[in-house]
Amino acid sequence: MHSKSTPFLPWAKSGRPGERQRPVRLGGTVTAEWDHGTRDPRPLATTVSPSVLPDGEPVPDDGALPAWVRDAAGSAAVGGGTGGAPDADRTFGVYVHVPFCRVRCGYCDFNTYTATELGGGADQASYARTAVAEIDLARRVLADAGRARPVSTVFFGGGTPTLLPVADLARLLGAVADAWGLEPGAEVTTEANPDSVDAASLAALAAAGFTRVSFGVQSVVPHVLATLDRTHDPARVPDVVGWARDAGLAVSVDLIYGTPGESLDDWRRSLEAVAALGVDHVSAYALVVEPGTRMAVQVRRGELPEPDPDDEAAMYELADEVLSAAGLRWYEVSNWARTEADACRHNLAYWRGGDWWGVGPGAHSHVGAGDRAVRWWNVKHPRAYAEHLAAGRSPAAARELLGPDDVALERVLLGVRLAEGLDLAHVPDAGRLAVAGLVADGLLDGRAALAGRAVLTLRGRLLADTVVRALAP
Repeated sequence: MHSKSTPFLPWAKSGRPGERQRPVRLGGTVTAEWDHGTRDPRPLATTVSPSVLPDGEPVPDDGALPAWVRDAAGSAAVGGGTGGAPDADRTFGVYVHVPFCRVRCGYCDFNTYTATELGGGADQASYARTAVAEIDLARRVLADAGRARPVSTVFFGGGTPTLLPVADLARLLGAVADAWGLEPGAEVTTEANPDSVDAASLAALAAAGFTRVSFGVQSVVPHVLATLDRTHDPARVPDVVGWARDAGLAVSVDLIYGTPGESLDDWRRSLEAVAALGVDHVSAYALVVEPGTRMAVQVRRGELPEPDPDDEAAMYELADEVLSAAGLRWYEVSNWARTEADACRHNLAYWRGGDWWGVGPGAHSHVGAGDRAVRWWNVKHPRAYAEHLAAGRSPAAARELLGPDDVALERVLLGVRLAEGLDLAHVPDAGRLAVAGLVADGLLDGRAALAGRAVLTLRGRLLADTVVRALAP
């Protein structure tokens, strides 16, 4: 299980704790529901579903997309690609959710299950077969809508995907390749825990076509790992990183900061340990104590302290300092990469408005069509998911249709998170009027603004929610 937390510092030193965001997963994307109710997709390297699925309109049993999606595809084809330019530039990724964990961590409120929680009708042994059935359905749905095209990225998240045998993961990747084909140089990532792989399994993953592994390290400090209910031995982390490199896999590490009882020195220790490994990519997320989790109960009872906003802001600044000194540069608010090529292309596609199909219980999917889009999400429980597919029905629970205003808003919400910034042409007039003030407040880079882009400063990253609200009032 990976970083079940917000990938976005939800407050800052001078911010108001009441403005914190509650993260919600959208199959490959994490979203935060702002106080004023807009849904803001915020992607992570992992994807699961929220503890409570959102409301939406019904999805046809065959999973068919709205007619206007096919109409937009037809218009693009007739126009030689020019009429559908926004769609022609969209990448297509596949997210595969593997909802199994050995142990449920106390801070996690996402759609994952231990063996004892699953009960009858759903099990790890049959999961690959069930998920392949959804991939077959997805192939038909996208072909009927004129949206079939090669896959540029595949991401296996969870849960802990590597609890499945490598043969099952290879079978699922093979089903994706058979359905759509993989683009040359496609990025294929799996999440893993340091104690869920060994040298042989990592080599087998590479042989099966995986190109990248993302390890859920979270911390190297034993008492922090204990608070998080993490079970791996931090001394094993250098070994698994070395084994992954020997297998030819690119390596990313996930960290969590703001764990109750974690000091700034504890956090520095984790950062420096990961930096010393020379990994290609690091994601660092602020812990959010989610209602309904075991950690939330511990905080309410006074057994654990509530994470402190000022401490988390200081930890974010320290992360940027240590990782930058180690040669890693931020490319998204919570992500640092050694080179441009080391950035997670799968998550970049979310931030840039690409298309994806989320396979698995609780997974969300997204297909754009011109200035509109459709987003849908699967039923949560693995048993219900399997039952839908066994009956020949789409496992989708509901969907939402995004109009031009919704799509434009999401472009601002997502684009401003990137180091490349947001083209100010995509910002509404009222938002552009706020740019000068944001520059004066040290939240946006002045030179970039003069060049027509909204690029966050370090202070702006700490107060990114404030920036977004100003740009998209």
